[in-house]
Amino acid sequence: MIDSNVVLNKASKVDQHLGRIRQKRGLSLDAFLNDIDCQESILFNVQMAIQNCVDIASHVVGDEELGVPGSTNDIFYLLEDNGYLSRDITEKMISAVGFRNLLVHEYGKVDLKQVYEIAHNEIEDLHEFVKVLLNQIGT
Repeated sequence: MIDSNVVLNKASKVDQHLGRIRQKRGLSLDAFLNDIDCQESILFNVQMAIQNCVDIASHVVGDEELGVPGSTNDIFYLLEDNGYLSRDITEKMISAVGFRNLLVHEYGKVDLKQVYEIAHNEIEDLHEFVKVLLNQIGT
């Protein structure tokens, strides 16, 4: 059985991190590229929002005994295979995990223009994931 307190706590953290990104993304691209504090704030909050989504997904997969994932991506495929997520959301989350991995493991290769794009156009995918999954598990 899913511990809704764990899921809701993680969902709240996702919302907090997305809120911080929304607060910081108001700069033009040129201003963003020259503001290391804004860059670091957005990068940290993107990383943390994605990680909390992974934690939610892992919790549901484990508690519902949906299978044993071999990788982080497999967590989302297991959710999709068991009717929790659509293919579209699964692919968006796999892309987000790939970006998180880039941030965590190869920081020097981060394209700040891509970060700007993500902050403006793709973070809502994380909100959509949380909303859909909470609806699927009845929380």
